[in-house]
Amino acid sequence: MKHTIRSAQEKSPRLLFGDTLTILFFVILAILLLNDKTRTIYVNLNSSHPYILGFLKVGILATFGEILSLRISKGKYSTPVGVIYRFIVWGFLGVVFVTVFELFFSGTKALLEKQLLPYTNNARTFFQAFYTSVLMNLIFAPTFMAFHRITDAYIDLGNGNLKKIFTTKFDDVLNAIDWRFFVKFVLGKTIPFFWIPAHTVTFLLPSNYRVLVAALLSVFLGILLSFKKRSVKLAEVK
Repeated sequence: MKHTIRSAQEKSPRLLFGDTLTILFFVILAILLLNDKTRTIYVNLNSSHPYILGFLKVGILATFGEILSLRISKGKYSTPVGVIYRFIVWGFLGVVFVTVFELFFSGTKALLEKQLLPYTNNARTFFQAFYTSVLMNLIFAPTFMAFHRITDAYIDLGNGNLKKIFTTKFDDVLNAIDWRFFVKFVLGKTIPFFWIPAHTVTFLLPSNYRVLVAALLSVFLGILLSFKKRSVKLAEVK
């Protein structure tokens, strides 16, 4: 009992320090985006190097989101298995997002101009954002989400070891994924009830901020789901 109390006391300052750094990270990010000079630098860099910024924004924020999710669900800070490879996968997806966001936004604009989608003139901006979100989440999101589940399974089964990752059989990866949960919850609930509304707001923003906000939204959703998992575990213990 004493050993347990002592261990908790030893971990408490570490958790406090980690939580302080986490809050500080988001505060600094907000300050940089609200400050005119730093915001201008960001916009210029994003316009000049969209793919590099897309890689870094999504890679850093989404990986950080996974660490936060573990902090909430496990009650301590730890890095996911194969964190470097997860960062690379997220970064690659960030590059994809840059292209896909523009593809669906411009495509939806063309559909509206050709009157292939219903809308009202006084709310055209909203309708373009909404249709872009709906089309992107119904057409692209399932593929992206399935791809990410597969890459995560490769990393987990390979225990973060690159050689083991490449020698892992695809059948083992498919068997390791809970496809029922993926279809019923990830596709069936997060897309209509979270991602479509959230991305509608995202596409109302200037293009330089869309990928960044999308990455922040993934962090937010991960935190919410982690709190839900933790509450379920606590209920089971009681």
